[in-house]
Amino acid sequence: MTSSSVPRSEADLVERVRVLQPLIRSHALRAEQERRVTSEVVEALTGAGIHRMNVPRRHGGYQTSLRTQVDALSAVSAGCGSAGFMALIQAGCAFIASLFPDEAQDEIFTDPDVRVGGTLVPSSKAVPVDGGYLVNGNSPFATGCQDADWHLLTALAGTGDGPPEMVWLAIPMTDLKVLDDWNVSGLGGSGSNTVVAQDVHVPAHRVLPVAPLLAGTFPSRRNGADPFYRMPVLLLFCAWTAANALGLGRAAVTEFGERIHRRGITYTLYERQHEAPVTHLQLAEAEMKVSSAELITADFVGLIEARAADARPFTAQERARIRAQCGYLTRLCKEAADLVGSASGASSLHREVPIQRIVRDLNALGLHSFVNPTANLELYGRVLSGLDAGTPFL
Repeated sequence: MTSSSVPRSEADLVERVRVLQPLIRSHALRAEQERRVTSEVVEALTGAGIHRMNVPRRHGGYQTSLRTQVDALSAVSAGCGSAGFMALIQAGCAFIASLFPDEAQDEIFTDPDVRVGGTLVPSSKAVPVDGGYLVNGNSPFATGCQDADWHLLTALAGTGDGPPEMVWLAIPMTDLKVLDDWNVSGLGGSGSNTVVAQDVHVPAHRVLPVAPLLAGTFPSRRNGADPFYRMPVLLLFCAWTAANALGLGRAAVTEFGERIHRRGITYTLYERQHEAPVTHLQLAEAEMKVSSAELITADFVGLIEARAADARPFTAQERARIRAQCGYLTRLCKEAADLVGSASGASSLHREVPIQRIVRDLNALGLHSFVNPTANLELYGRVLSGLDAGTPFL
């Protein structure tokens, strides 16, 4: 693992990532072909300090402001959607790992550049045994698992009486197997394979109950009073996934803006696409959609950071609105990419042309259950109508 020095400032962290964009972009096609982010990009991002953003300062991390995290993850995503998605999942899972009991954190964060992956699909079972749990089952959609050091596996734990409890279990990747089953049409380079636990013993201090966490309670004593770690994790995931959409949307507009100067419109009199009025309308509308998505993100990121500063709790309506905003801005970025993609001509179908991959990546992001625009709008509409949200995942 490559160690990184502490950036001089948060802006320096973003600049480090932006410097890497040519490398990230040049490896995007290969990542899709190999169905995982290339080792060169993984090491470069590690060296830039991207994995330290949510690691506690006492373990060498940065505890980077949310606004800067969005900027950094957007910069990665603009180069490659799959690399950006892997980076956001690992950033988020490092945050969750910081909520585990302190003894577990001391094991996980032996290196501040540790890569922590995880899922929130409770398809495994954890059976209580002496000193912890015995875990068995498959955990699909484990983004970046082949390059992770730890995995936060979600399981249903037997409690003896009553229904099982959903828990996160921190497990070294060396204790898990990986099924090489990630072969998809969007975010294809994210390496979101299935990990398998077979009779894995997890000590009790490496267990984090999910329900209390969603209610704002977690066992870390050292981080319990830190405003940084009091930010609601599910709202943070709205910000992190927004960064993926923003980076992809911005990349689509940028690529189209460059491409229209290199090609004409076949079977018309336009030898250069940028001279056609229809192109002006397409480019302007795509730009407005992405700019609107950026403004929506700035709105709810500002709210999350303000709440962290003043320690006021979120209302159910605010939480539902942020989820709706996450889905809606993703839809806007997808619409922008679809627009410029459809205007890019048949030559853009070639795998080496970024626009077609951006379109597919944004479609995949919008299918994520937590991001899905339609589902999130319905959830927000329920709350606006005076009904219960119908889900604890707010």
